Amino acid sequence: MTVDTDVTGRVVVVTGASRGIGRGLAHHLGRSGARLVVTGRKQARLDALSSELDDLDIDHLAVAVDVADREGMLELAARTVERFGRVDGLVANAQSFRSVTPLEDVTEADMDLLYDTGPKGTLWAMQAVFPLMRDQGWGRIVTMGSNGGLNGAAGYGPYASSKEAIRGLTRVAAREWGPHGIVVNCVCPVSVAHRAPPGDDPERAAIFAATFANQPIARDGDAEDDIAPIVTFLLSDACRYMTGQTIMADGGAIMLR
Repeated sequence: MTVDTDVTGRVVVVTGASRGIGRGLAHHLGRSGARLVVTGRKQARLDALSSELDDLDIDHLAVAVDVADREGMLELAARTVERFGRVDGLVANAQSFRSVTPLEDVTEADMDLLYDTGPKGTLWAMQAVFPLMRDQGWGRIVTMGSNGGLNGAAGYGPYASSKEAIRGLTRVAAREWGPHGIVVNCVCPVSVAHRAPPGDDPERAAIFAATFANQPIARDGDAEDDIAPIVTFLLSDACRYMTGQTIMADGGAIMLR
């Protein structure tokens, strides 16, 4: 028996694709044959990604949109259908970030930013594609949580709590939308994945060092080679009987908590 992990021809929306994990996902999915809709907030970065995908001859649509804008996400879904005629998969990757901040110093603005672009932005994206997936009786949604949410990483209160909210939305969507042929799962990279600390951020550098010190696979995950293949599986027919799950793509770091 063969397991069908092929995503050739599938139309996949990847939010927050202009850098980091999202960029790696876009490259891998495109090389795997998916037709892509990629988003980002900053036009220059999105243009750079679009140029990279053109060079790889990957069929795609690049749209500048903020996931916190619900109407913008609905328009994104409409543009996707206009271009490709359908939506098969969503990778809700986009989320803004705040620097390491002790919990007692977290502000309302910090919480608003992480929740507007995290669980709320993820929900708006899910709502935008749901009717299309429901009507075709097939869909795959991948949300992005974090090892830091499960571990309660010190200094990451707004981020960790927003990522746990995303996991909650994932489970509810899996339960409500399963009857429509839609499976919904969450991938948790290690919390520091994709963004090295700047030289003037010793606190974050220390978190990096501590994270990898005792990790079974003692390095950060590569977005394209380590994380994207897992996401590709979750977007394929092979994932038809797994939903509402959290998959730790963190080099075994979860075992250290």
